[in-house]
Formats: sequence, C-alpha cells, structure tokens
Amino acid sequence: MRALRGIRIAPEGTHHLSGDAPLYAARFDEVLAFHEPGLAAARRGDEAFHIDVAGEPAYARRFRRTFGFYESRAAVIGEDGWHHILPDGSDLYAARHAWCGNYGGGRCAVRDRDGLYLHLDDEGRPAYAARYRYAGDYRGGVAVVQHQNGLSTHVDEHGEPIHGQLFHDLDVFHKGFARARDEEGWTHVDTRGRPLYARRFAMVEPFYNGQARVERHDGGLEVLDEAGETVVELRPARRSELSALSSDLVGFWRTQTLGAAVALGVIEALPGSEDEIAMRADMPPDRARRLLRALGELEVARRDASGTWRRTARGELLGADHPLTLADAALEYAGPLGGRWADLPRALRSPESRPADVFAEVAADPARRGTHHRMLRSYARHDYAPIVPQLPIGDARAVVDAGGGTGTLAGLLLDVHPHIEVVVLDLPEVVAQIPARDGLRGVGADLFAPWPVEADVILLARVLHDWEDADAQRILERARAALRPGGRVVILEMLLGEEAYGGGLCDLHLLAVTGGRERTRGDFERLVRAAALRVVRVEGTRALPSVMVVERG
Repeated sequence: MRALRGIRIAPEGTHHLSGDAPLYAARFDEVLAFHEPGLAAARRGDEAFHIDVAGEPAYARRFRRTFGFYESRAAVIGEDGWHHILPDGSDLYAARHAWCGNYGGGRCAVRDRDGLYLHLDDEGRPAYAARYRYAGDYRGGVAVVQHQNGLSTHVDEHGEPIHGQLFHDLDVFHKGFARARDEEGWTHVDTRGRPLYARRFAMVEPFYNGQARVERHDGGLEVLDEAGETVVELRPARRSELSALSSDLVGFWRTQTLGAAVALGVIEALPGSEDEIAMRADMPPDRARRLLRALGELEVARRDASGTWRRTARGELLGADHPLTLADAALEYAGPLGGRWADLPRALRSPESRPADVFAEVAADPARRGTHHRMLRSYARHDYAPIVPQLPIGDARAVVDAGGGTGTLAGLLLDVHPHIEVVVLDLPEVVAQIPARDGLRGVGADLFAPWPVEADVILLARVLHDWEDADAQRILERARAALRPGGRVVILEMLLGEEAYGGGLCDLHLLAVTGGRERTRGDFERLVRAAALRVVRVEGTRALPSVMVVERG
C-alpha cells in the first residue's frame, strides 16, 4: 500500500499522477484509483480492464466495465453479466449476477438474476441459503439485510439474525450502536436491537465518543448522549411549540371540514369553477368558496390557472368511486365515531364503564352498515393486500376469517390461494353483505359463543384490539376450540413498542369507540398463554399490522 501512496487521478480523469508528474505515458478515457495489489480500473473505448503502475494492461481479457480491487477481488461487467476476477484476470467463480458489490471482511453483496440479494464468501459461493430484497456490506462481521416485507435487520456472516428485531431502515453498527428507524422516527439501537432511549428523531448521526448529533422533528438540532439526554442544543426549534400544540387542539377542524365536503357532495362536484360547484352542491357561492379554500389548505383540492378546482391525488381518495375510498371514513369520523370521543374523560376515569356496542349499533342500521363496512373495506385493501402472500396458509384447506366483516381479506386470500375454502364468521347482518364467490361463504355467529365451524387456519385480523383482555381471551378460547389438529391461529395486529409512544392515539380511539385496546407483543403473549395457546412466530410487515402465528400450547 505504501508504494501506492501519492498516486492520484489526474484532473482530466485520463491517467494517474505521482506528485505532479504523470505516472506513465498512456492515456485512457477513464481511470479509477489504484488499489492493492497495485492495479487500477481503466477504460478505453468499449474495452475495460485493469492497469499496473506502468500503465500497462495487467491481463489480456477485456470487459464492458471494471471496478477497483478489494481484498484482491474486483467486480467486472462482461457480456454475460457481473462477476469478480482475480488480479491475473481469471474468474473467481463461474456464476454471473445482475450486480456485484465490493469485497470486505471476506463477504460481498450481489444481486442475482431474479433481483434478489445475497452475500458471497471469499471463494464466490453463496454464504447462506436465504435471499433478500436488499443486502448491504459487512462491517465487523455484521450486515444489514432487507426482507421482502420491506423491513430490515442485522445478520452475521452466515446469514443468521443477530437479534431478530425489524426496522423500517437500518445502518450497520458503529462503536457498538446502529442507527435505526421505526414508525416514529430515527433512534440508536444496541447489538440486541433495543433502542437506547424512548425519543425519536427526524435524523441521527452515529455516536462519536459517546455523543451524537440529531435533528428533532420540530427542526431543532442537538447533541445527545447514549441515554438520549440533551447535552447541548445546536439550533432551536423551527416551529413554535405553542403553534404545534394549537394545531393539535384544533385537529377536529380538519375532520369536520372533510366530512362536510363529502356530505355536501362537494368532492363529487369537482372539477369545476366555484360557481359551478356551488350550484351542483346546492350551496351559496360564498360558502362554497370558503369551503374550497379550506380544502386547498388540506391539499385535497387545488385551483388551476383557469380558475377550475380539481381534486389532488389525496383528494381522489375521497371520491366515492375510488377503490380505496375514504369518503365513508370521513362521514364516520366526523359523525358517530367522533361523537364517541366526547366520552373519553369518563372512559379514562371509570374502568368499569364501557361504550355502547358499536358493532351491534352498526349492524342494526342498514344505511350505516353500508358506509361503515365500505370504510373498513378500504383500510383492509390498503393494509392487507401487501401482506396476504406472507400469511402462513401452507397446505391448509379450511380457513376461517373470524370477525372478517364483508369478506375483503377473505377475497384477497382467495386471489393468492384459490385452492382454499374461506368462511367469514361475523354478525348475520354483516355476512349477508358478502359478495358471492366460489370458495367463500359467510356464517352468522357470535364470536363469544361456540363457533359452528372448524379450520386449519383461523385469522383474527384486527379483532382482538376491539376488546378488553377478558373478552379477547374468550375469543381466543373459541378459536382454539375450532382448530383442527395441527391448526394455527394467525393474528394481525399493530404492536405497540414497549418504550416508544407510537400507537397511543389509536389506543385511545379504541377505548372511546369499542372499549378495546392496542397491545405490545408482551401483552399478546400473556393473553395467548391465558387461552392455552402459544406464540410461535412474530413477523413484521410492510403495512401497519404485524403477523403473529399462534398454536395450541
């Protein structure tokens, strides 16, 4: 390496310099830096190769492109794909890839012809059997890999998980800690994958001598220690905390504005001028103008240069004909569900009290039954469609979707597994709305009474969170009784962090609306054990819910 010191690429990028003098007489279209064992990538016309310090080709072969040597192995692109060569130009291995990284620590990340990532060992063989959506470089024997569900974790040199924790984004370890991003923002985690502190940030830098620079969500910059405590503030918040809190206090303005826009038909009246929309929605022009201005502030509508108001991409989601329409959600949250929040102080102070049964209330009202379940259908399509292929259906034939509403998840399951039969178990008035489809049928039932079905797989998708522990345990007991030998229960729920704050508002929403609660993984494990079951696997997903696989204890 000492012999290569002082050698640099000339400003023109066509040759190398030693000090200020050319290292050799030859000129190329492009050269890269010299690496051990004293070779540099070079390109002339359509031919790429490596040169020595005399500017001479190191071997006779030619490639489409060459890169630097790392650990005496260089990535090259040939006519048949990417691979690695040795300093004499010979192939390290026979396989070809869609992309190759550089070697480090005896490992190298590559992307195969199927678009999946893995690591090679120092002889070019797969270091493990798994394939990932992405794989990064190793540092200190640990690399970051991204699963098909979009979540990332750390693995060792053999592809084995270091801690098994999943994050939305992740970095390698630096001085014993790694940067990690979860639902709430960036944090630092230790080698067990555990956050060092409860706070979350918009950005964090690696720790340097026990301190790290971070950017808060309010735009402020600070230096914190490994306990998450502020050492020094580098820049104050860019927004006023009073303004931010005031915005939260009037959040119902947004809810009521969107609900009114849907209820009055303004969303369906778009596009049009202010006068046209006022006429279509049967409103005075001045009132229509004021509502449209508010919709512009909420970024659901926009006025173009001609004076025509149109829906934005966000506004399209309020259209009644959108496949993921939230028009019904706007009406529900601005109306009956929002009204239940008024009783939140009483619900918080009186644990023995419980809100009126919202499910019976919806089932008894034909008009609301339609709007409420269209709302649930949109959320189910959005959240469940990406994770259905991840669900452990296996060779199961009979699947029960307990509390499955009007069959949205069941239909998504049949799209992926047409060989199965799915029974949706819900209130009789609800299952009556399930569209006819081969392999799908509804059974009216009370989830707390014995179930008139048996199944290889039972799905509980966002069902348990609607109930307090005693009721949720009864549902799990009914599910256990309905399982065939060797069967399993698959629970889809958002998991609260043990220390993080995310999900707190959802938890209060359930308390106010259904009397239920969101839970941590530990909460679910205790609940499952109480029903004589056991959690055998928990998987994160690209969507909000996690997948918990449960079997008889």
